[in-house]
Amino acid sequence: MADADQEIQLCDAAVTLAFSVLGKRWNGMIVSSLGAGPASFVSLRRAVSGISDTVLSDRLTELAQTGLVSRSVDAGPPIAVSYSLTGSGRRLLPILGQLGEWASANLELPAH
Repeated sequence: MADADQEIQLCDAAVTLAFSVLGKRWNGMIVSSLGAGPASFVSLRRAVSGISDTVLSDRLTELAQTGLVSRSVDAGPPIAVSYSLTGSGRRLLPILGQLGEWASANLELPAH
């Protein structure tokens, strides 16, 4: 029984860790947007409606630190920075799709 309890605790810790990243506003949308392929900062800002430049920059830095997004610089000229999903980020896309399907089927949007 102790092994089962330990396994549950490890799973709970992993879910908590996942939501510490994905539960932050905008992160799921950024990952989802990058699912279409590499994008510039400006393209991401357009794709993620309502996000400020500062927040987008912070979120991209955080997603890069967690290993979900990579940043590449083309020395140009002109210098071009692009963001893309890593292998870990790409493996997250089907999960985000399933989460969206679940939300559509099980959650109601609040009335305004």
